[in-house]
Parts: sequence; structure tokens; C-alpha cells
Amino acid sequence: MPHLLTRSLDRSAALFVLVVAALGVLIPLSNLLLPSGSALQVPTYLVALFGKYACYAVLALSIDLIWGYCGILSLGHGAFFALGGYAMGMYLMRQIGSRGVYGNPILPDFMVFLNYPKLPWYWHGFDMFWFAALMVVLVPGLLAFCFGWLAFRSRVTGVYLSIITQAMTYALLLAFFRNDFGFGGNNGLTDFKDILGFNVQADGTRAALFALSCLLVIVTFLICRAVVTSKLGKVLIAVRDAESRTRFLGYRVESYKLFVFTLSACMAGVAGALYVPQVGIINPSEFAPGNSIEAVIWVAVGGRGTLVGAALGAVVVNYAKTYFTSGPLAPYWLFMLGAMFILVTLLLPKGIVGTFNSWWEPIKARRMSANAESAAAEDGVSEPHMAE
Repeated sequence: MPHLLTRSLDRSAALFVLVVAALGVLIPLSNLLLPSGSALQVPTYLVALFGKYACYAVLALSIDLIWGYCGILSLGHGAFFALGGYAMGMYLMRQIGSRGVYGNPILPDFMVFLNYPKLPWYWHGFDMFWFAALMVVLVPGLLAFCFGWLAFRSRVTGVYLSIITQAMTYALLLAFFRNDFGFGGNNGLTDFKDILGFNVQADGTRAALFALSCLLVIVTFLICRAVVTSKLGKVLIAVRDAESRTRFLGYRVESYKLFVFTLSACMAGVAGALYVPQVGIINPSEFAPGNSIEAVIWVAVGGRGTLVGAALGAVVVNYAKTYFTSGPLAPYWLFMLGAMFILVTLLLPKGIVGTFNSWWEPIKARRMSANAESAAAEDGVSEPHMAE
């Protein structure tokens, strides 16, 4: 496996990993070691904000894996992100104990307010971190497996698959809005206190969560690179470009699509789990179909089928969202996002990184050819001339 990961890294991928690793080390150190007010000190609120961007980057990578390399356009991947977030939120709620508003050591505050007689059965076990961590991966993965098995076995593809993924996340949105569903209704889960015994509001905890988010970006990126550069990745690209022909050649297309779809959902769930303690809340709005569509826009802006572009697009678009929604242009952000998507589609159909690659590769090829000719000339080797 280490050999496979090493082999899958080219120069740009290695540079991406190094940059993310450097940010994951330098930003927490700047926040914790430098004095407040220093020009190089990163404030705690920015550490949490950058951690949120890192979680979005993981979500974008998971979408790029299925859309960019397998042609599965999911407009409901925000559902897997939110399910992972709810699994972590349930653990964090159980850690509050008697420190809640109503002082109940077992029931979260919203259950006391809604007169729940006892803790629902599906909340049991979430007082243990290992169980919550297992559910973070298992719940989104199981949903994706069941959904994908039914959809891919029925050979649902294209826009029809996109529509039913959107219907799935909308159904979950409506379900989690219900107060009797046991997940806090429209208010969701919030007022977290501790994670693994550490105060979630402490500077050190936020710095550690950011570092873990960067580590998750690196691990997710390496897994995606290992998949797309392997023989499995070649089959996925074949499915994307010519599914019927790939099936005719004897490949079980449904199995390949199901595997990568489930893997992608698990990645999105882990991203959601790290997202929740950094933002301090998880509610049904995370299931909104608009969030999943926006995540697809991140991938399109950065560059579909590039991985690095997906992560870059997530950071760029969300930074723009943070910047423009905090000023007088806030009411017009959705129009700006739509205009950005249209302009990128028309002017940069391959996205930022894809366009750069298509511009750089010919230059790189000419440079390599010139170097080869120069080396051959120095060695006294020349092409034979044809006899006249």
C-alpha cells in the first residue's frame, strides 16, 4: 500500500500534500505560540474558519472521485456529510451530561424540553467515542451502499440519477426537521462542551481540530490518488467515457460504481464529523439540496477530474462566500455564485486547474523535447539523413 501511494504521487500532487501539511502545522503553531496582536498570529476564529474550509475540501474530493473519474453526478452528497456530522453531534451531546440547561445526566436538553420519557434506542452507545467514530463511517456508507445497489443495478444514470440523489437528501431534510424524529428538530444539535475530555472552545482544541482536518485532506487525497491511478481507476474512467462499451467488454460496471460511490460517501461522512465540533452546530439545513449543488460547483470551478482542483475550488468559493456575505453584497451572493458557475462553464470548462494543465502540458512537452534534442546533440547523436 505505501508503494502504491508513493507511485501515485506526481510533482503537483506531492506539492499539494506538502502545502497542506505545512498549513496544518504552521497555522496552529502561529495561533498558540505567537502573542495576540502579532502580525503573524492567526486568530482562533480564523483557525476554526480554515478548519471548516478543510472539511469542505474533503467533501469536494469525495465528489470529484465519483463525478470526475466515474461520471456519477451526485446532487445529494451533502446528505452523507450531514449524517457524519449528526453522528459526531450525538456523541458531543452525550458528553454534556448534567451541565445542560435542565441538568439531566442522560437526556439532552431538547429531549427534556419535548418531554421524552427516556433516551431513544438509537442514541445508545454514542457516549463512547469509538462507537460514534464507527457510526460516522458506517451510517453514510450503509446508506450509499443500499441506495447505489438499487440505483446502479437498475442502470439509472445521468440526469435521472442526479434527480433521485437530490430527492434522497430532500427526504432526509424533511425527516430531520421533525421534532419526534429524535435529532433536535429544526434547531438540531448544539451547545457542545467537550470532545474526548477537551473543551471544544479552547484554543488548543480548535488548533488540534484544524490540524486533524488538514491531515484528513491529505489522507483523503492520497486514497483518491491511489484509486484513480490504479487499474481500478482506469476502469472507472472507462465507465465514465463509455459505460456500455465497458460493460460489453465483460466488466461488472455496477460493482465498480457501487464501490466508489460507497467509498466517496464514507469520506464525506468523516468530513462532516470533523466539521461539527469546529462550527459548533449541526441542523437539518445541512441536508438542503442547495448545499449539495454548491459542492458540485466547487468541483466544477476548481477542475473536475483533477482532485487538486476540487480541493482548491472548495477553498476559493467558500472564501469568496465568506468575504461577500459579510458586507453590502450579502443579498446578492447566490446571484454571484450562479454567475461564477456560468462563467467557468463557458470560459473555463475544465476549471481552474484543468485549464492550467491544458495550457502547461504542451509547454512542458516542448521543453522536454528540446532538452532531449540538446542532450542528443551533445552526445554527437543526430538523426540519419535520407539518401538522395
